[in-house]
Amino acid sequence: MRVTQVETRALKLPLAAPIGSALGAIEGFGVILVTVRTDGGVTGENLVFTLNDRRTKVLRQMVDDLADQIVGFDAGHIAAFWARAWKDINFIGHQGVAVMAISALDGALWDALGKAAGLPLYRLLGGAGSSVPLYHSGGLWLSRSTDELVEEAGRFMAQGFKAMKMRLGNADPRVDAARVRAVREAIGPDIKLMADANQGQTEAKAIRLGRLLEEFDLTWFEEPLPAWDLDGLARVAAALDTPIASGETEYTRYGFRRMLELRSADILMPDLQRVGGVSEFMRVGHMAQAYDVAVSSHLFPETSIQVLGALSNAVFLEYMPWFSDLYNERLEIADGMALVPERPGWGFTFNADFIDKVSA
Repeated sequence: MRVTQVETRALKLPLAAPIGSALGAIEGFGVILVTVRTDGGVTGENLVFTLNDRRTKVLRQMVDDLADQIVGFDAGHIAAFWARAWKDINFIGHQGVAVMAISALDGALWDALGKAAGLPLYRLLGGAGSSVPLYHSGGLWLSRSTDELVEEAGRFMAQGFKAMKMRLGNADPRVDAARVRAVREAIGPDIKLMADANQGQTEAKAIRLGRLLEEFDLTWFEEPLPAWDLDGLARVAAALDTPIASGETEYTRYGFRRMLELRSADILMPDLQRVGGVSEFMRVGHMAQAYDVAVSSHLFPETSIQVLGALSNAVFLEYMPWFSDLYNERLEIADGMALVPERPGWGFTFNADFIDKVSA
């Protein structure tokens, strides 16, 4: 089965209302849909995106340019593609849009392979479990008032979620602590609560804030420092009892290897788009296992669930439904768990009618 064609399609996907975090306001996305076609009639699908539709053209061009590394080649030789592409991008560097483009094609190839084999990816990758705990990440934003946080947290509980994440980033850490207290009191001690600083703290401020938050029994304190400050993050992790989660902005196994060596985080959070696709996500997951470190996911719940279902050290799927309407199928959730689809490949296929509607 050889690849005959790669198709990309870009569209704008606005949010119903802007949301706020320490990284700034998010109003919508530029989404690139990737379809890989083969001479066996099997197609593979995947998507990557940009925030606020910024640099979408650049990312799409990179995906299109890398298509020559798979067209005409065996669609099932994904490791060979990854090695060719890694060598091909050497001159422009092994981070940013170059790695995102590898991820886009890598994921589409894995989807095609799963469909050709008639297996969901998690089984093709070894299989560790048919369900993964999940937390709701699509709310509790920094731009919400405390009353709005409490109301939204209650709504997530009513929907059956047993874990949720809120954002931090106020200039006064006592304000952040008060907001966390309000949510914790609203949801009680049995619902797991995560807090994400979105890289907005300095080392000293992160330690101070983290100590203020210790009493609220957070499941983790996420990304307190800028992604490049791994040494500082290691010192924050050592200073706090609350586990540190990070890694969504890290690229490939080499970045995560440094995190593991420094013990910068207690939970690694590879992002399918930045890490290098399914292939590299699995390498990072197994490498973390060698250090007895857990992994979670970042965004992409419909596709991330397949790689988490293949890893015995996976602890949580991030439920962020930004792109859920782009798929025909829906993620199945039961008793606080996301069920890994048994459908072939990703188990999710593009909804052509919806895509045509938002593209009009």
